[in-house]
Parts: sequence; structure tokens; C-alpha cells
Amino acid sequence: MRGALAALLGLERDLEIVAQAKDGDEALEFVRTHRPNVLVTDIEMPGRSGLHVAAAIRDEKLGTRVVIVTTFARGGYLRRALDAGVAGYLLKDAPAAQLAEGIRRVAAGGRAIDPQLALESWSEPDPLTERERSVLRLAGDGLSAASIGERLALGEGTVRNYLSEAIGKLGAGNRVEAARIARERGWL
Repeated sequence: MRGALAALLGLERDLEIVAQAKDGDEALEFVRTHRPNVLVTDIEMPGRSGLHVAAAIRDEKLGTRVVIVTTFARGGYLRRALDAGVAGYLLKDAPAAQLAEGIRRVAAGGRAIDPQLALESWSEPDPLTERERSVLRLAGDGLSAASIGERLALGEGTVRNYLSEAIGKLGAGNRVEAARIARERGWL
């Protein structure tokens, strides 16, 4: 997909592809090295996620603006992307001309957000705290409360409390169901 998108965008006279990365870690290194005006990335990829790359770019004040191009048409992902400093959030099934126009808008200092997704993102706010999200993500991966506590430097009882809060907020029957609900809504 990366190569096809780069080829399509490369056909645009005013857009130049300066690098392509195989994963999030390499993308961040390329941004540090090449300092592009815009980074086009996905949310899910090997290594760092696109959201983590965007947050690192923001935190390091690298000046590169980030556009997420993804299949994740969920309001929760959009909200998390905006929190990470993303300036554009477009869907992969959008026409190439629309993607190119969104990148141009972001390069010029504006935003490019899929309008339908923007409406959806405000209709159902994410009830989870960042810590509940971290704990729930690991629980959804099958880790025990003790293992989660070790990874996050938390006591096992504290982990159970975060899980209980997340389960209650999501109206789930257990932590596996809570993780599934949160993933479906784009909150993990």
C-alpha cells in the first residue's frame, strides 16, 4: 500500500516524496533526518504506531505536520490522532485527488479531516483515561494483572482497579469484552 500511495502522490507536480519508511521507528528517524513538511502515515504499522510517531514529532518540535491516511474510520481514532498533534486524518478509500488536496492543505498550515468522521468523533466521547487505556490494551493482549503491573510499574491491585473502572465505563462483562469494545470504537 505504501508504494502505491507514494506512486500516486508522486504523480502530483507539486508534491515530492523524499522518503518511504517500512515502520514507525524508521518514519520518525526519516523525519528527524529529512525534515519534510508533511509526513503521511497510517495508524497501525510495525514498531511505533502512527499516533506515537505524531506525538514524538510534536514533542520534539520537529515542525513536520502529520497526515494519517488509514482504513480506521472511527471517531475514537480521530480524537486520539488530534490529541497527538495530527493535522490531517483521511481515509484510504478517498480518491487520490482528495488525498493530494488534503496534503496540500496541511502543508499550507491548515487541517484536512474527513468530514463525516469528524461529526462521528464528537458524538461518542472516549470515556477512558490514558492509564485505563494502557492497562486495558495489555489486558486485551492476554496479560495477567501481575504482568501488566510489572510492565507499567503498578501494583497488581492498582491494575485491577483500572480494569474495573474501564469495564464499568464501557458496560462490559469482563476485561476481554471491554478491550474488544474499546478497540471497535477506536479508543485503544
